[in-house]
Amino acid sequence: MLESSCTVVKEGLLEKRSDGLFQLWKKKRCVLTEEGILLIPPKQLDQHISPGEPARIKELHFSNMKTVDCVERKGKYVYFTVVMAEGREVDFRCPQDEGWNAEITLQMVQYKNRQAILAVKSTRQKQQHLVQSHGHCLRSASNSA
Repeated sequence: MLESSCTVVKEGLLEKRSDGLFQLWKKKRCVLTEEGILLIPPKQLDQHISPGEPARIKELHFSNMKTVDCVERKGKYVYFTVVMAEGREVDFRCPQDEGWNAEITLQMVQYKNRQAILAVKSTRQKQQHLVQSHGHCLRSASNSA
């Protein structure tokens, strides 16, 4: 689950195309954070959920996202697709002036950049550790010779 300490970047309604046969547009309450998107059915916000009842919140984490694609402006809507790493596509639409597609893309790119920086730092730390260990071994070997 997305960490509760994540900063909320944008919040509001988006329409998501259902996976069913008729592919109807369903309104979802969306919370965009620095880690991904939470999709909450609007009815769930209004109802009290009992502790044993499963929450119907869907999570689209940036670590599982490949791209935001297929932007099309038609009528009053912007249509876009979030492509997940495993190839699954999630279609959305929103009023043109809300800019959800741009904000999701921006947050995803920033997330991927943070992950790349962490990976580089981790690799450098491992290399430094190996160099230090190797240097220590060389000094020990030359002292005992």
